[in-house]
Amino acid sequence: MTKRRSTSRRTTKSSGPSSRINWRAISLWAFYALLLIVALVGIWTLYLDTVVRAKFEGKKWSLPARVYARPLELYQGQSLTPALFEQELRALGYRFDGSINTPGQVIKKVTASSPEVVYHIHSRGFDFWDKKEPAHKFMLRVANGSVQGLIDLGGADLPLVRLEPEEIGGFYPADKEDRLLVRLSDLPPLLGETLLAVEDKHFLEHHGVSPMAILRAAWVNTTNGGVVQGGSTITQQLVKNFYLTNEQSVLRRKIPEAIMAVLLEVHYSKSEILETYINEVSLGQSGPRSINGFALGAQHYFRQPLRELNAQQVALLVGLVKGASFYNPWRNPERAKDRRNLVLSVMHQEGLITDQQLKTAQASPLGIVAAGDARTTTYPAFMDLVKRQLNEDYDEDDLRSEGLRIFTTLSPMVQRQAEKSMKLRVEQLEKQFKTKNVQGSMVVTSVGGGEILALLGDRDPRFSGFNRALDAKRPVGSLLKPFVYLTALENPQKYNLGTIISDAPVSYKSGGKWWAPQNADKKDHGDIPLYKGLAYSYNQSTARLGMTLGLDAVAKTVKRAGYEGKVPELPSMLLGAVDMSPMEIAGMYHTIAADGVYTPLHAIREVLTADGKPLKRYPLELEQRFENESTFLVQYAMQRTLREGTGRSAYNQIPSQIDLAGKTGTTNDQRDSWFAGYSGEHLAIVWLGRDDNSATPLSGAGGALQVWTDFMKQLPTRSLEQEPPMGVSFDWIDDKTGKLSAETCAGSTWLPLLEKFRPLESVECNIESKNPVKNFWQKLVN
Repeated sequence: MTKRRSTSRRTTKSSGPSSRINWRAISLWAFYALLLIVALVGIWTLYLDTVVRAKFEGKKWSLPARVYARPLELYQGQSLTPALFEQELRALGYRFDGSINTPGQVIKKVTASSPEVVYHIHSRGFDFWDKKEPAHKFMLRVANGSVQGLIDLGGADLPLVRLEPEEIGGFYPADKEDRLLVRLSDLPPLLGETLLAVEDKHFLEHHGVSPMAILRAAWVNTTNGGVVQGGSTITQQLVKNFYLTNEQSVLRRKIPEAIMAVLLEVHYSKSEILETYINEVSLGQSGPRSINGFALGAQHYFRQPLRELNAQQVALLVGLVKGASFYNPWRNPERAKDRRNLVLSVMHQEGLITDQQLKTAQASPLGIVAAGDARTTTYPAFMDLVKRQLNEDYDEDDLRSEGLRIFTTLSPMVQRQAEKSMKLRVEQLEKQFKTKNVQGSMVVTSVGGGEILALLGDRDPRFSGFNRALDAKRPVGSLLKPFVYLTALENPQKYNLGTIISDAPVSYKSGGKWWAPQNADKKDHGDIPLYKGLAYSYNQSTARLGMTLGLDAVAKTVKRAGYEGKVPELPSMLLGAVDMSPMEIAGMYHTIAADGVYTPLHAIREVLTADGKPLKRYPLELEQRFENESTFLVQYAMQRTLREGTGRSAYNQIPSQIDLAGKTGTTNDQRDSWFAGYSGEHLAIVWLGRDDNSATPLSGAGGALQVWTDFMKQLPTRSLEQEPPMGVSFDWIDDKTGKLSAETCAGSTWLPLLEKFRPLESVECNIESKNPVKNFWQKLVN
């Protein structure tokens, strides 16, 4: 007990004056702590200020390279149909509104008693590589498949009008953000007023943060048990999107967001902040690509520039600011429409639209483009080619960040027709032959310029994987035969189109084995004129002719025509045992179609910087590799391929007055179906087959030719020039002897000949009362 009391007394003593709280020391430490916090906050604020200014005053965004198709050029006499022209206008977002008061509008007039269609158009204008094309009004008359008149509204003839090109894709930064920059001064007033009314009514009054808006949002969120309303100003939204993340944490985002918003307002004007916001705000997603800014949003959803938007379109874009995914008009059309109509109500309350405008706008449909029309890349096979050609001259980083403007050769009108022909015909062939898994590719070029107008790497034109047009190297079969005959015709002292060659059985020893090709019809045709061996695609006569000429000579002709790969000097090469891609075939056939002039096929016209300065031009390269007399003779034989030979079914659908040339190609077991053909304006190569190289039921005539025919019959194109070059004239040749004959002689054929080397002997002939086929060919050149 004594110990306990003693301990108690000692405890009582120790709790005396020395244990009292030292408030003075605590206050001093608190003051030091406060100074430290203020210092840290100051340092942090200085850091945030540096971050704000560095990005805002530096390069705000990495701008993607934008890729454009060739513009539609309108001129007197141009091949054009109303259907294809209107398809082009709608793809560019032109509106058939019954007036042309603003750019992007069209009036169409049709007279029942006349085939002529008249269009009044208000074009948008565009900054091209060579000059700025202003927006203007003009009238276009189309009839009988061509442009019959092009005048301004004052009645003056216009030599040429270019519509703005379609944007077909881009090369995007690593963050996949895409945007079209717009200046605040170019923003439609209705859009600017609506944005402020809906998102930040007091934008012009606050200093970056609105305390009342924060308190109001806090109350609503507290009473609802979750985040349902934001109190952020436009400046805060910009900070969040431009500098921070979407995290809701107070310490990690909300506090720095508020500080940085105030700092933005300190350093920059309201107009600078608002301009950055309208280019930064996220308005949707297109695959991996983020749609940023109102200018790109207008193109993405409506395929129209900002200045052309009406009240309901403006309301939809502003409504998407609250949540582009939640209000996605393709996935959630009703939700998007409700949001749009709510914004329209706000516009009406603010006096931005009238009662009638509100009623009309709220009753209107969303008016957005089809979901498939808003994809990242419209023509993936062509874009693949563009990228390959650009990579030869530009770094990948420059393509993805410097805002380059790339003008290409693609014709959307030709491309769409190629896609339609491939899709529908392949589906029909699979159904007809009860087969499946048939693939296809197609290359279309201009004749003479070597511009690639259309490219299909797959039967599905939106497939962005294996590009068969560029990378599928398959045996070309009889597509190589014209180059055998071209080799012969380059020796005019010995060969002309009427020279008699043998189609008897033939065999050659190659690699220790005998090679004995047969004709497709399993028949021997004896002695025939040279042109018939090509027109009817006889194997035996072609093989014999090629071996007589020499494998090395034929191989050199193939290389001169533009093929850069290895040509195996084996007898089977003469009948197409060479693996080539459709693009390589297109290059070779283009040389024949262009009168023997070689031109590298190209997909790019011009490359400009973001501010319109030219970086690189792609001039036309021309090299005369064959005499035009020789290529004219080969072309004539290929015309007969379509008139009477293996390609004659084409004229079941194509008007006979259009002169075309072409060649079918089929490989062993019909594993590959080819056709190469051209008019005076367009060259098209078609391949059909299977990726596993298995047999198909399709010959060149039964498969690829059908796709080609479907394509050419719908395409406005120009007939082949029938006027022979200087030094070439037509005459009658006897099919049996190759000697000169006459129109009324049996067995005579109307053929072009080099005047210096025409046959000297004539044949005595039996008179025939009529010769309809020969008279037809004579009519073509008279």
